[in-house]
Amino acid sequence: MKTNIIGLKELRENMETYISQVKKGKSFTVVRRSSPVFRVTPVDEWGDEGVWETVVDFRDIDPRGVPAADVLKALRRLHEPNRKVSRRA
Repeated sequence: MKTNIIGLKELRENMETYISQVKKGKSFTVVRRSSPVFRVTPVDEWGDEGVWETVVDFRDIDPRGVPAADVLKALRRLHEPNRKVSRRA
């Protein structure tokens, strides 16, 4: 399998192009200052990666999405000491 070498800046500036190529099965080694940093490879849906599963789709709450700050605030509240947990039926 031939691996293409690309620079980190090239990847950043042309991300959509490389995503499209990875979806088609191509792999890339990304270098920074002539040193390899990481590889970009397609996800093997049936291999080690397993099958992806949607756990939460925040568009169900709001079609425009949910701000990350709101999600983080809710998660922090879950970990507050002495927090009373309300159970909804």
